[in-house]
Amino acid sequence: MFQELFPGMPVSSIGVLPLDRVARDGGLKVMQDLLKGDLPAPPMSATLKFGLTEVEEGRVVFKGLPTEEHLNPLGTVHGGWTATVMDSALGCAVFTMLKPGEAYTTVEFKVHLVRPLLPGMGEVFCEGKIVHRGRTIATSEAWLRDAGGKLLAHGTETCAIFPIDNLRR
Repeated sequence: MFQELFPGMPVSSIGVLPLDRVARDGGLKVMQDLLKGDLPAPPMSATLKFGLTEVEEGRVVFKGLPTEEHLNPLGTVHGGWTATVMDSALGCAVFTMLKPGEAYTTVEFKVHLVRPLLPGMGEVFCEGKIVHRGRTIATSEAWLRDAGGKLLAHGTETCAIFPIDNLRR
């Protein structure tokens, strides 16, 4: 199913980003290389059937395909699926703003689910944009929409920015 969503991306390009590359190149270049397939997509993107489709400074877009595998007990797509796609767009918008030597992590995020996601509804798209990038804190916002542009969810995120060496302990 991941191959159907992203036909140009080989399954072998699933993994984690090399921290030395992030430290050297900064966020925007790393995200652009990830989009090109020069760097691996995270394993959860294959599991949850979503991935990156656009990258620019301060903005990213992900597309995903909610399926029966993502249902909650009542038969709608679990809010955790939506939250994961949203967190990815929110965090990666911040990631595009990182300078070489910097890393980030989510401090908090909030998602408003405004319409149910259902299997068979087709692809959905999540756009994340930076709101503010300070020295140690950044905020972002995102919107999840169906193929027709109908709003399904929206949210915000706060991320901490710190030296990437803190991840190498």
